[in-house]
Amino acid sequence: LCARREEWLSETLEEFRSKNFRVEGKVADVSKTEDVQAVVDETIKTFGKIDVLVNNAGISWGAMPEEMPLAQWQKVLDVNLTGCFLFAQIAGREMLKNNSGSIINIASIAGLKSSANGPFYAGYAASKAGLIGLTRELAASWGRKGIRVNAIAPGFFHSRLADAVIDIYERSIQETNVIPRIGEEGELKGAAVFLASDASSYITGQTIVVDGGMTV
Repeated sequence: LCARREEWLSETLEEFRSKNFRVEGKVADVSKTEDVQAVVDETIKTFGKIDVLVNNAGISWGAMPEEMPLAQWQKVLDVNLTGCFLFAQIAGREMLKNNSGSIINIASIAGLKSSANGPFYAGYAASKAGLIGLTRELAASWGRKGIRVNAIAPGFFHSRLADAVIDIYERSIQETNVIPRIGEEGELKGAAVFLASDASSYITGQTIVVDGGMTV
């Protein structure tokens, strides 16, 4: 596991270890090549190989397009898109040695639809649409070498990132969603477990939408 902040990482490591999982962690900035390389190197040193990579780091910045600071636009793309590419590239090199692996990119329904009713997140939407495209491209590049690459596009779930804006959407979700509520704890991980496992061995380049019907 990796995270930008030690306190976030320690909390998660403690939870896993309390359940007797063997787990290691490292503080890292996914937008920095040297940090990503260090995480991959430590993983290989500790576990011997990489079977599954989950790209789950993400940030956002809200502003109307005409008011978006370029520095914030770039920061969002650096983490949400370039960071995923760097991890896929560097971990992918290790997977290629074994001709096997599964990469799971956590995208968003923001990569599939606009935020027409606000709030507006041009950088976030662009990064997630780009990640869905990257998922297809990596799948096409590595499929014949035993590596599958898929994405999950969540709707609204409680998280450190989403909780900043979720109140804005909650009433609309309750009124218009096919399943009229915000996603609950545990409803997203099933898709990740499926894509990580051999149950999805004939699936690659796909984006699984988990949004309670928001994009129907």
